[in-house]
Amino acid sequence: MQNPNFIDDIPSESSLSVLVVDDSRLQRKLVSTHLKKWGFTLHEAASGQEALDILDQHPIDMILSDWVMPEMSGPEFCQEFRKLPRENYGYFILLTSKSEKGDIAEGLEKGADDFLSKPVNAAELRARIKAGERILSMQQELHLEYAKTTAALAEVNRVNAEMTKDLIQAEKLQHSLLPAAEIITETYRLSNIFKSSGHVGGDLLGTFALTEDRIAVYSLDVSGHGVSSALLTVQLNGQFSPHDRANNIAFKSDLKGDYTIREPHEIAAAFNHHLLAHSDTELYFTLAYADINLKTGHTKMVQAGHPFPVIFNHNTGVRRLGEGGPPIGLIPDVPFETFSFDLNHDDKLLLYSDGLTECQNTAGDLLDDEGLETILLNHQNSSGPELLADIVWDLTEFAEGDDFGDDLSAILFEFSG
Repeated sequence: MQNPNFIDDIPSESSLSVLVVDDSRLQRKLVSTHLKKWGFTLHEAASGQEALDILDQHPIDMILSDWVMPEMSGPEFCQEFRKLPRENYGYFILLTSKSEKGDIAEGLEKGADDFLSKPVNAAELRARIKAGERILSMQQELHLEYAKTTAALAEVNRVNAEMTKDLIQAEKLQHSLLPAAEIITETYRLSNIFKSSGHVGGDLLGTFALTEDRIAVYSLDVSGHGVSSALLTVQLNGQFSPHDRANNIAFKSDLKGDYTIREPHEIAAAFNHHLLAHSDTELYFTLAYADINLKTGHTKMVQAGHPFPVIFNHNTGVRRLGEGGPPIGLIPDVPFETFSFDLNHDDKLLLYSDGLTECQNTAGDLLDDEGLETILLNHQNSSGPELLADIVWDLTEFAEGDDFGDDLSAILFEFSG
């Protein structure tokens, strides 16, 4: 005949540590006998307080506790158990002869996971423990996954911290490429402002001497944002080297080693050819480049997809220049055009990126060219860094904050010749 308690003969591969709590030594013995046969690590306690002392010394995975005990009942002990600091979840089974719904609700409210009727049946005990093992196993898996996620997050935070550190250094490098915030000579005053939408951006502006009487002023904007755009701006900055004509795209040498100055449209065409022939990136850029004669004010300019340059002063108002032109780095052999105009005494020439005119307010409206014209007319008596600061102030009011959504740069040339 088969043993009705045959389940007793099947050992468990579990390494769970189980605590049996009952003020009856006989009841503890009955339950513990089964648990020992199943291979669990076993602890016994005659009261809730004794059980708490054991919990303070040993890592217990599962508790089987009698309901009715002197001094501290099973539900009260369960409540105290739930207050203990633990790394892993502890599964709690109440042994009880109670069956009223109110009693069951009380046990659940105190933190019990399951109930087992007394007298204890071996098969039912084994089934309840198996259920607890599954819960603990899932909890352990979650704990391990959480630990892995926490470790991965810590690594991500570390990498982000390193990247932020590198980006801050890159931001400092990018700012070092810019000209001084203000340059004043007998014939002109040059000011600029640069605000990146992140640590680094794709805007670049600058100036360099072409001859003693001619100066180049430019503004360019690389498509996209972030590191890739900033890297291209650094490369382009090297093409406008102010100290080395051999590495400055504005100059070309003949067979004798003499240098001549390229026309603005030739510079745009050379950039276009170089970017398409030697770069695998899909980035492109826009450019406004001015060749200014400091004696006469005669200026030659190319506009390659860049926002319209403007001339303004307090007498003549605001005038937009150029006809747009194609960006650089999109179409091979596309033609660019040089156009000319004359700067008069007190004229201001403003080159800027589209972060200015394409700035949006909270309603989604763009500042646009008309909005910029209004700002310039409102501050037509300002000049230099003060004027650029006024522009940024009005732009902040328009956008209702200083997050303009894009890099913002502008360079202001004021002619006093």
